[in-house]
Amino acid sequence: MTENKLIIGTAPDSWGVWFPEDDAQTPWQRFLDEVAEAGYKWIELGPYGYLPADPETLAKELKERDLQVSAGTVFTAFHRGVDQWDIAWEPARKVAELTAAMGAQHIVVIPALWRDDKTGEALESRVLTDKQWDDLAAGHNRLGETLQRDFGLFQQFHSHADSHVETMADIEKFLAVTDPKLVTLCLDTGHAEYGGASSVELIEKYPDRIGYLHLKQVDPELLAKVRAEDMTFKDATAAGVMCEPPHGLPDLSKVIEAAEKLGRPLYGIVEQDMYPVNSFDTPLPIAKRTKQYLLGCGSRTVIS
Repeated sequence: MTENKLIIGTAPDSWGVWFPEDDAQTPWQRFLDEVAEAGYKWIELGPYGYLPADPETLAKELKERDLQVSAGTVFTAFHRGVDQWDIAWEPARKVAELTAAMGAQHIVVIPALWRDDKTGEALESRVLTDKQWDDLAAGHNRLGETLQRDFGLFQQFHSHADSHVETMADIEKFLAVTDPKLVTLCLDTGHAEYGGASSVELIEKYPDRIGYLHLKQVDPELLAKVRAEDMTFKDATAAGVMCEPPHGLPDLSKVIEAAEKLGRPLYGIVEQDMYPVNSFDTPLPIAKRTKQYLLGCGSRTVIS
């Protein structure tokens, strides 16, 4: 990875992809073609099974388009108890194997939502007990240790809307109860803003815990409506709460300025939640414009 650079990439999410299979999602071949056409060089794998899971096939498809992988993504629910390790590890192992085979170094880890991400139905309380916080921390510490030991991969924890780690207080508590050698943040600027957290403050206050970035913005007017009506994240996304930069918050030029001051290489992956896209023709022009905007935000922000 380029020294002391913020490398801009993108992800299936920016093409409206949330699930391994869904007719409402951009086909994977078109996603890869359009990523290359937009001028990006780095991508995430997205949900396991969306892109080819066979390493040889995927490597061939990426090479044909001059693309590389920055990270894989896994989903966990460690707050639900120690038995969650067995539930989480097998799918996580598959993602880790593919991620490592593609030469990437990071696994983005997303916690379970307390509301169903398709129906919006409440599945559990939105507040964790002390015991659940303990289980959450223990699970992520174990995951971080296992990923580093077995695959040479680094866990990047992603706070998320409608999860138990959403607000500034949640994120700070999570950092306090986890091992900094085993858990750093995938700081998602859109989800942080959605939860009322300051991305710039997190970077400045916890510089050593920032391991990876997702760059996105929220529409402040729509976010106010979301909060007033207690809308689910699914419905908020469908309404367009995650908007095209630079039309929302946070100010990504300030986030990038703070990230560049860390003085070390980072990935900044564009991840604009757009599921479901209203047309498969929608993502590409947004991806092109977003790339150009972000490249103009910093002096050491590049695509490769």
